[in-house]
Amino acid sequence: MLTGNILTSAGWRHGRIDIDAGRIAAIDAVPVDPAGNDAPYIVPGFIDLHVHGGGGADTMEGAAAAVTMARLHACHGTTSLLATTMTAPRPALRKVLVELGECAQTRPAGAARILGVHLEGPYISPSKLGAQPPEAVVAVLDEVLDYLSVAPIRVVTLAPEISGHPRIVGELAARGVRVQVGHTLGTYDEGVNALKHGATGFTHLYNAMSGLHHREPGMVGAALAHAQYAELIPDLLHVHPGAIRVALRAIPQLYCVTDSTAAAGMPDGEYRLGSQGVVKCLGAVRLKDGTLAGSTLTMDKALRNLVSLGLPLADVSNYVSRHAADYLGLSDRGRIEVGAWADLVVLDRALALQATYVEGEEIVVEYA
Repeated sequence: MLTGNILTSAGWRHGRIDIDAGRIAAIDAVPVDPAGNDAPYIVPGFIDLHVHGGGGADTMEGAAAAVTMARLHACHGTTSLLATTMTAPRPALRKVLVELGECAQTRPAGAARILGVHLEGPYISPSKLGAQPPEAVVAVLDEVLDYLSVAPIRVVTLAPEISGHPRIVGELAARGVRVQVGHTLGTYDEGVNALKHGATGFTHLYNAMSGLHHREPGMVGAALAHAQYAELIPDLLHVHPGAIRVALRAIPQLYCVTDSTAAAGMPDGEYRLGSQGVVKCLGAVRLKDGTLAGSTLTMDKALRNLVSLGLPLADVSNYVSRHAADYLGLSDRGRIEVGAWADLVVLDRALALQATYVEGEEIVVEYA
């Protein structure tokens, strides 16, 4: 049983949530303006669809690392996530996908639920790698289907301008995989064409894609003009606050991701991001050449960053919870409703994390 100001699907309520067998059994509460009391906030657990690591562990290291990552992020309010891969040679990528597929079958105690995999690469532009290793390849359907056979791949990032990729988009969409446009030098028209073929989102909007110009709107223009969904990294390093506001006005169900690395939750120093070394310093993670390489962001910090821009907490909750759930078609996560999973975050009045509940289990918050 939890009590406080509860952000339900019908708005703010003050009262009690009863939990049974990992799900919300009852909500006994009345409408409230939370500004009128000092009770804590209870909001839906955060959902991160793009996370490479945390707690010193990198997804590409396999199942044990994924569990470490899932535990670190649960301590920051993330209740479910997609383990996100890096571009790598086929044998290494397939091996880690097999391990992540096994890891997604159960949820270890104290960890966020791993909903599946976000395959970020290798089907990206070799001219827009960002922090990805130079192992990009053209997608071949048999290879993609083999990957799908060994892991629950929920999201795939690819560059749509590469010959043959529009067909791959359609094949994946027909199988229920969410295809995102990213790491791309594609034009506005190529972005629109990808959406027509079944693409449904954009990977870390603005970053590692052709930018907006009034005569060449680029992939950013395609997203702002046509996207229903897109992910964005709100660490206030990857995207300027003004550009965040533009995206929030243009894209109805924008959702936030961390794109976090093994350096999340760790002191400054050297870490791994896939096959590459990265350095954490002053809150940023970079390759040795200075390129931003993922982040140290956690979802509780993402929430506070967005609120610091003047956005209402109820709206921000959608950006870090519900929209991501809707994107994956999950009607029982990312919301506080009777029958939904008891994935909950308790925040004090300063929005500091007090508790995380993953499927009803209270997580011991060691890092917050």
